[in-house]
Amino acid sequence: MTTPSVGPPGTFPGFVGDDFPHDDLYKCVHCGFCLNACPTYLETGLEAESPRGRLALMKAVNEGRLDITPQVVGHWDLCLQCRACEVACPSGVPYGRVMEATRESVQKSFKRSRTERMGRAIGYRRILTSPARTRVLGAALKLSMKTGLRNFARTSGLLRLLPGDFEHLDDSLPALSDQFFTAKGQVSRPRRTPRGRVALLAGCVMPLVHAETMEAATRVLAHNGVEVHVTAGQGCCGALNTHAGERESARDMARRNIDSFLSAEPDAIVTLSAGCGSTMKEYGELLHGDAEYAEKADRASSLTKDIHEYLVDLPFTAPKKRVEKRVTYQDACHLGNAQRITEAPRQLLKAIPGLELIELPEAGICCGSAGTYSITQKEMSRRLGTRKADNVVSTGAEIVATGNPGCAMQIDNALRRAGSGAQVKYVVDLLDEAYGTSSG
Repeated sequence: MTTPSVGPPGTFPGFVGDDFPHDDLYKCVHCGFCLNACPTYLETGLEAESPRGRLALMKAVNEGRLDITPQVVGHWDLCLQCRACEVACPSGVPYGRVMEATRESVQKSFKRSRTERMGRAIGYRRILTSPARTRVLGAALKLSMKTGLRNFARTSGLLRLLPGDFEHLDDSLPALSDQFFTAKGQVSRPRRTPRGRVALLAGCVMPLVHAETMEAATRVLAHNGVEVHVTAGQGCCGALNTHAGERESARDMARRNIDSFLSAEPDAIVTLSAGCGSTMKEYGELLHGDAEYAEKADRASSLTKDIHEYLVDLPFTAPKKRVEKRVTYQDACHLGNAQRITEAPRQLLKAIPGLELIELPEAGICCGSAGTYSITQKEMSRRLGTRKADNVVSTGAEIVATGNPGCAMQIDNALRRAGSGAQVKYVVDLLDEAYGTSSG
């Protein structure tokens, strides 16, 4: 019988493996500062749905006092991994790292339902790991929308006959871009001598649903004198897999992206998605035990910059065209909490002539998107989406700006349910308009 690295002696560790951060479990001092930062605690008032409560469950499992049961896993699954608790925590508990490791352990030792296992195998290990299969799926969905097949499946009741909650899955589908954005080694060059050279992450979701924003980003960067390489061979960053405990497939995705990005010999690797940027900045941690990739992963992590962060550091050229709009800004969790970037997006928005920036109440409370959370935890996701939409409506803003595709889709759906006419845009979309480089 082995013992945990910390905790009462003679107890059996429920979490095993060299990668599990056992020591981090015991950094929590139960102060409760995390409670009012946690969206699920704010909604439920339950200790088990707080970071402190979930850590207590982890410690109980680690010490052999509690088994990994469906009820325990349910409390962990309801966590959004928004990491707001990390900002509030005075003890520096790396909660995101602990939760990711916990979910990896759950994935290895806990048997989920057949539907869940099938969904994970198809979604995380087949579709997200292959850019080609992701595009094929996107094309099939777009075809079903254009031909009326999707509408037939809904109205005929066919979706209700399929296993799992396909009606909810269908409701969660976003509108797709007319033309997908594909990473194929294209280069966008500025008209003047380049000030920088970047590799741009295309990712998995944005090329299908917000391709226009990807194009806008290349124009904004080029307008600021940056040479943009959309390197071939890249794919999904692995964030969704990492958060779900599918870390082995996430490591494979990270290796592929590292090779792709570093081949361009960039000054920086730029991301438009908060969740992607957060994960890529932690590639070094994800691959720390890989003899071949550890050093390259550290380098890729150090080069990764969120586009708002990159433009402010450049520094960016002030736009001249007026954009007479009332705008509020939503702090994407993995931008504000994980990357600690809150001022850069606001600085860019404040630089746009004519734009009135209105601060959003509870701007740092998660909107309920959280990657696949809106699919797997639909009730809580919907509650948080409604909360976010109500706050947006209260500002009277015409536009809510964000820096993450999940947030954009979640808030857009919530605003439509609320009957609001407010639009959702990326900060880079507004910059594109203010520079006069927009193709729209």
